[in-house]
Amino acid sequence: MKLAGKIALVTGANSGIGFATAKTLIEQGAERVYITGRRKDELAQAAASLGERAVAVQGDVTSQADLDRLYEQVKAEVGHLDIVFANAGFAAFSPLGGLTEEHVDGLLNTNVKGVIWTVQKALPLMRSGGSIILSASIVASKGFANWSIYSATKAAVRSFARTWASDLKGRNIRVNAVSPGVVVTPGHDKTGASKDDLAGFFGFAASITPLGRTGNDTEIANVVAFLASDDSSFVTGSEIFVDGGIAQI
Repeated sequence: MKLAGKIALVTGANSGIGFATAKTLIEQGAERVYITGRRKDELAQAAASLGERAVAVQGDVTSQADLDRLYEQVKAEVGHLDIVFANAGFAAFSPLGGLTEEHVDGLLNTNVKGVIWTVQKALPLMRSGGSIILSASIVASKGFANWSIYSATKAAVRSFARTWASDLKGRNIRVNAVSPGVVVTPGHDKTGASKDDLAGFFGFAASITPLGRTGNDTEIANVVAFLASDDSSFVTGSEIFVDGGIAQI
């Protein structure tokens, strides 16, 4: 029970990696895990399946008012945070030459600005020894065609982990990023790709990983739980790659 007594927040926890991480944090002893998501009914179902130590707070990370309401509730109920997993985000593809303002703004608002406001507004509640984990991706250092804006948002997240670790070292707060390879989650259904395109993409991703398969959300959740624990007190400003079940710094 390495996380016994800890208070955690996981954004974008309706399903996929966020939900798996909330579940793992609870299994490892977290006293309370706040989960957020935009879809109220789906979020409520997620919280119900996680049990009484999960608290659902519906909201959108692109809305500063929603984030203020979230942190006001955390402050009123428990007074502090030990763990923040800024996971909310989405993927969408578009080729250069076909980029639209809607595409660019949507990705930047959620994947970059949403991470900024999630972390900055959490700081007054973060205790010494706390851990902030950001959700990046291997696309930040890859050059997959048609994914330029999404890849750029994840490169920004990688940079945040390094610079914010320096910003917060005086408060003894760790900041790290987890960069998964391809993980089959419900989020892929919302990218706009066809089922055949997704199947081909997953097959290609599996073929280039050492284990010959894509990752799964529980593997990512276990890495986040490690970074959230006191066992990782020596790790900050790092990017942890999780690709095909293999984790490396």
